[in-house]
Amino acid sequence: MTRFRRLAIVTIAATFLLIAVGGLVRATDSGLGCPDWPRCFGRLVPPAELHAWIEHSHRLIASVVMVLVALLVVAAYRTRQERAVRRASVAALAMVLAQAMIGAFVVWWRLRADSVTLHLATALALVALLIYLDFRSRHAGGGPGGQDRRFVRLVAAGTALTYLQMLVGSTVTGHDAGLAYPLNLLWPDLGPGAARIQLAHRALAALVGVLVVAIWLAARRSQRAHPTVTRLAGYAAGLVAIQIGLGLANVANRLSALTVVPHLAVGSVLWGTMFALLLHADRFAGTAARDPAEPLPAPARSARQSTAAYFLLTKPRIIELLLVTTVPTMFIAARGVPSPWLVAATLLGGALSAASANVINCYLDRDIDALMRRTARRPIPAHRIDPADALRFGLVLGVAGFVWLWATVNLLSAALATAAILFYVFVYTLGRKRRSTQNIVIGGAAGAVPVLVGWSAVTGRVELPALVLFAIIFYWTPPHFWALSLRFKDDYAAAGVPMLPVVRGARETSTQILYYTVLLVAVTLLLYPAGR
Repeated sequence: MTRFRRLAIVTIAATFLLIAVGGLVRATDSGLGCPDWPRCFGRLVPPAELHAWIEHSHRLIASVVMVLVALLVVAAYRTRQERAVRRASVAALAMVLAQAMIGAFVVWWRLRADSVTLHLATALALVALLIYLDFRSRHAGGGPGGQDRRFVRLVAAGTALTYLQMLVGSTVTGHDAGLAYPLNLLWPDLGPGAARIQLAHRALAALVGVLVVAIWLAARRSQRAHPTVTRLAGYAAGLVAIQIGLGLANVANRLSALTVVPHLAVGSVLWGTMFALLLHADRFAGTAARDPAEPLPAPARSARQSTAAYFLLTKPRIIELLLVTTVPTMFIAARGVPSPWLVAATLLGGALSAASANVINCYLDRDIDALMRRTARRPIPAHRIDPADALRFGLVLGVAGFVWLWATVNLLSAALATAAILFYVFVYTLGRKRRSTQNIVIGGAAGAVPVLVGWSAVTGRVELPALVLFAIIFYWTPPHFWALSLRFKDDYAAAGVPMLPVVRGARETSTQILYYTVLLVAVTLLLYPAGR
């Protein structure tokens, strides 16, 4: 990667950060934290007041972006980039200066809605221009071209609608329409007021979601010779799903900054991804020729085959086993029958989180999976899914699970489910699985978390009975898994995994199974006094 490209990428990242911090300014009502411009209360350093510093940090990041763009102009001319790149860099400098002036007018006009929307529109245009600049610095002179531009037109429509949706979202915020349409209301009162803007925002979000998914499916069908195009389309489809989930969480959490800022940040990244997709799609429009710089395309598979492979990657049997413990826990916590909607929402969020942990585990263990007969036919070692695609899929599932549980259940349940993912990935898979004979004992803690998620979903907290249920699952896991490992001892030995039967032998493993079984029975007896 050239120095010019590294500078361009840093500038793009700084611009995304600028937009996200701008979202924080709006979400915390800090837009007038510094009521004057360019100073703050007439001073270069703002007073010790939270809103003033939030607004001032936005201005400081904007200054950094200006400097970076100016350096891009200098670098474009010094490294003798092609004319299009040089012109784009100069245009970016003019745009970032205009962006700064619009920011001044936003303050002078006391956060007038149209000025705020114009401010965001210019920032998103700057992102697109910087992405174009980076693209042209890599692909001077354009691509091979072709006659069939139907896919390009489809992507262009999706990109334009994404940009429009971002501006409509800004208008919703500017007119305080974010809570004008509650989630439990099938159809709002469409009289004069904010509900019309919010309804338009949601309708457009649904249209963008459908169109982006359609683009992804079309890319898989017609653009397999160009992996960058299909990969960007897949990113966009995952981002739009997360974005819609964050939109729901926004309303459910009454426009908390914890969801408003990610909503704007993910929307901005979605816009940048769609614009990059448009550039790459246009480069290869209507041609099957492969750019030598492109990675080799994956073997062609039907949508059904790909869906089945990704489904198997989540280890559905393990998910089923985990969810079996969640439902009875919710009945115990409710001391009766919990809400069917709450049960369904908790199970879906738990399934997404468990799937995320399993997929990332498959990605990290792909080397040893290929060495064991029991796991050699999993999608990654069988070359049905690219490892990088699997990792992205697992991360998207984890974010989706967190957002869903937060939006539909509560933050504690979402945090517990995400903590289980992190524990399973970092403590068990990366930390102890290949280093300790007690690996499965440690990993069992992650498998016991669903009972805590189920309990907190009903009560909003973790109480003593939930901890006893956690202990029951925790002590059940070693004897259960060690019995299986006795059967697959040779597999683990071939892969170099220090499972207890491999290191200590069958006799010691059987003794440990007995000890843990006795402990398990003893722990189950604690549930009666804990639940009284």
